[in-house]
Amino acid sequence: MVNSAAVGQKRTRSWKQDPDAVRADILRAAKSEFAKKGLAGTSVKDIADRIQTSRRMIFYYFGDKEGLYRKVLEDAYSSIRQAEMELHLDGLDPLEALKRLVEFTFDHHWRNSDFIRLVMGENIHDGHYMKQIKSMHETNTKVIDQLTRICNAGKKEGRFREDIEPLQLHWEISALSFFNVSNKATFSINFGDELYTDEGQAALRARIVDCVLCSVTPKT
Repeated sequence: MVNSAAVGQKRTRSWKQDPDAVRADILRAAKSEFAKKGLAGTSVKDIADRIQTSRRMIFYYFGDKEGLYRKVLEDAYSSIRQAEMELHLDGLDPLEALKRLVEFTFDHHWRNSDFIRLVMGENIHDGHYMKQIKSMHETNTKVIDQLTRICNAGKKEGRFREDIEPLQLHWEISALSFFNVSNKATFSINFGDELYTDEGQAALRARIVDCVLCSVTPKT
């Protein structure tokens, strides 16, 4: 027979020995719950039950539900910005660098629907909680800096239009990749699932790359 007291003692020891792992588990569970139910629809109990921890442990690490929600948002954006930096695009042919960034963005959004739902939810809140995260602006301007370097290289070589603006380019890439996930349900109901097969996604990915690259190249 399992000694429940011993199990609880062992679990407590593991929390004390590896607080970073516990914190990461809470964030993963919270991200999924917030993405599925939104901030208002998620309870701290939902998150605690998901990973068999206590509400007290969540409050200890994050203060309250809103503090946890802000940290989930912060980590979600930090994760994509870090992954973009790890593409190591500096020094590449500018068109190839841009192609890789577009492909990454499309793939990331498709594979991380929770990120898209979090962003959609925060837009419903009019960005209220993002405005409270001091690091958010610095975190997200990294992709604009990256695109600025790509655009400058492309313009210097005469391969990018002189009027290309990095911020507008980021908007374009984000919009094309975001819609693919955010409107999947309604688009499928209206028009079928053809674009959401493996073949359909591969074709969309290639088309979006072509659209973005064509938009930056000089008109002949």
